[in-house]
Amino acid sequence: MTEFAAKEQAWTALNRVQRRIYRASERALAEQGLPNLKWYDVLQELDRAEEGLRPFALEGKLLFEQSSFSRQAHKMMDAGLIEQTTSPQDRRGRVLKLSAAGKAMRTRMWDVYRSEIDSQFSGLSAEMAQHLSALLAHLLPDPENAASHS
Repeated sequence: MTEFAAKEQAWTALNRVQRRIYRASERALAEQGLPNLKWYDVLQELDRAEEGLRPFALEGKLLFEQSSFSRQAHKMMDAGLIEQTTSPQDRRGRVLKLSAAGKAMRTRMWDVYRSEIDSQFSGLSAEMAQHLSALLAHLLPDPENAASHS
């Protein structure tokens, strides 16, 4: 096998696994009447940022592709999961923060999402999962981005 063929094989496998896990996780959340992974992604990043985040900064941290982010953020505000405040540094700027309801929703979603991740990775030992994570970190420009997304 050529070097490129090996990389193409890895690329294909990576995408197939990601798609399978994403779909299974979406299905598990939907079965519990919970929002989708894109909402979880936003809630998780805002939970990590105690002072909140400007929308453009939040978008840059998200794990999943977010089309129509502004519309999604408004829906999440309407649902009471996130709040919008004025930036203390720039009165024209907006900052998004996690509400108490958003924190509770993130916890409920994490219970389902964590269980699904555990199930989907059941074929790997802890050592194998650590090795996979280390290998994938080589593909990231910033190894810090490989950190857990729990």
